[in-house]
Amino acid sequence: MRVGRKVWLTLLALLLLALGFAAWLIFNASAMPVVRRAEVVLPFPADAPRKPVTVALLTDTHLSGPDNSPARMARIVAQINALKPDLILLGGDYIGDNKGLGSYDGRVSIAAFAGLRAPLGVVAVLGNHDSRSRQNQVALSAPDWQIAFARMGITLLQNGAVRRGPIAVGGIKDIYTRRIDLPGTLAAMRWVGGAPVLLSHGPDVFPLLPDAPALVLVGHTHCGQMALPFVGITYVPSKYGTRYACGLYREGNKTMIVAGGVGTSGLPFRMLAPPDIWLVTIRPE
Repeated sequence: MRVGRKVWLTLLALLLLALGFAAWLIFNASAMPVVRRAEVVLPFPADAPRKPVTVALLTDTHLSGPDNSPARMARIVAQINALKPDLILLGGDYIGDNKGLGSYDGRVSIAAFAGLRAPLGVVAVLGNHDSRSRQNQVALSAPDWQIAFARMGITLLQNGAVRRGPIAVGGIKDIYTRRIDLPGTLAAMRWVGGAPVLLSHGPDVFPLLPDAPALVLVGHTHCGQMALPFVGITYVPSKYGTRYACGLYREGNKTMIVAGGVGTSGLPFRMLAPPDIWLVTIRPE
């Protein structure tokens, strides 16, 4: 009986440890985002003021419980507004997985963005979770996404460009589920003029770009979502493996920032990969 009781106590202790560990992982995932900062120098148009522009990058909101909710998104919107960015960019993956505790349709998934405020406005692209298919009926069609964002005063770019102050913002379709038009988007950026900033859902676009001054802002990787002690990030969903897993990258004249995002996919867990938003200061040459 003593041996049996010890076994049961050991199993109970292990179960409590496992539950506690899972709760800690969910707590990490639902924490308020870390604000990461970077400075990038780009060529401004000759007619633009020589004043730096601050850009906030928010990606991978994946609105679904238990780690994210409309209430948390409202707090994140207030957090971004408090940073007083000149321009806000949204990097896609607004739809969340059904994790058993709160899932939302496309319009509800982006509803919190109506509260974003920036003098140069808000510009968005879509991610792979936002691409409507037979397997993903929650996502809106491309035209319906366009309408839903427009009703909030947000510009959704799908292989196009728009001028915002001294910045030429280009936005491409999701590189993982749709056909991108990179040459056409770059041509549109040149046509509108301005310091080139390309918004894409994922980092796989970076090696495809010419070696010219440009800033690329992406998400998708979640910075691994579950990084391991002493080992770091072991997997991200990219054809380049962990080459562009997280953070700031410079190759030649081009720069890329890979944000960790604020939501999760699969399990509502994060470890050593906290949710984040970026505030990037773009300075003229």
